[in-house]
Amino acid sequence: MLLTHAFGLFTHPDEEWASIRKEHETPRRLYVAYVVVLAAIAPVCAYISTAYFGWTVGNDRLIKLTEISALQLSVLTYLAMLVGVFALGYAINWMAKTYGAREEHVPSYGIALAAYSCTPLFLAGFALLYPVPWFNAIVFLAAACYGAWLMYDGLPIVMGVEKDRAVFYGGAILTVALVILVTTRVGSVILWNWGVGPVFVSG
Repeated sequence: MLLTHAFGLFTHPDEEWASIRKEHETPRRLYVAYVVVLAAIAPVCAYISTAYFGWTVGNDRLIKLTEISALQLSVLTYLAMLVGVFALGYAINWMAKTYGAREEHVPSYGIALAAYSCTPLFLAGFALLYPVPWFNAIVFLAAACYGAWLMYDGLPIVMGVEKDRAVFYGGAILTVALVILVTTRVGSVILWNWGVGPVFVSG
């Protein structure tokens, strides 16, 4: 049932958000049945493309990662995505009262909004099977833009925020998302210095 929302958010987002609002799913079930599944798309595709397909640089020289290195980076990326979605959902719930959201007994709305808004980014992971940097950049940029619009569209419906406040609420959420993104990138650099960085091989 939860996975059907992934397609509905592309065809009729308003109706899909209303359906999500009525579900009252627990954060745990939402995470296991939706985030854990869809967040795995990008790491799995990235592992396959970097370890087996490779990409060309310079004079058409094929570059790959070793299987162990590709696996390590894919697992770290997967964990970062899971933590990032949870942190974003927590921030949405934490800021809810500030922007006039309705009081709720089920704390899953923030997690739901974060998880379902990230759906375009989750599905964009399939683009990594075609390891061309400019193509991947375009796909993920388009996915990020649509995900941001989905979040803004879903705020009034899921969180019960007035539309005029949703603009400021959405801006605050996107700021938090950027902080999370920067934090994960800094964490990646630190891990690389600890010896978990990419190991390249020529194809």
